[in-house]
Amino acid sequence: MRGRPGRSIARAAVGTAVIAGTAGAVHHRQEQRWAAKDNAAYQQQATQQQMYDQQAQIEELQRQQQYAPPPQQYAPPPAAAPAQSAMMAELNQLVSLRDAGILSDAEFAAAKQKLLAG
Repeated sequence: MRGRPGRSIARAAVGTAVIAGTAGAVHHRQEQRWAAKDNAAYQQQATQQQMYDQQAQIEELQRQQQYAPPPQQYAPPPAAAPAQSAMMAELNQLVSLRDAGILSDAEFAAAKQKLLAG
């Protein structure tokens, strides 16, 4: 006796369902592994890109510092005091010549004007 024909179909259906369920679970697990592997590869690539960008920034800063002009050196202000003292000495000489009577007031004024005009 072979049994009822409905039972063998039911057994076949259950067996197929078990096989299909197992295949689905295996496929799902494999997709999770692939996703994890892709995620790890993406993370590694992102980390490498960040390191590359940081190194490029460091090199650019070093290049800028290498070719940057030196800081501007300010020259000391021109020595105006010696010129003033020379002019003052000449004016004092003109005053003493006028006081000594060697120069008239008009000659003194003209010489003073010429000296101040430069």
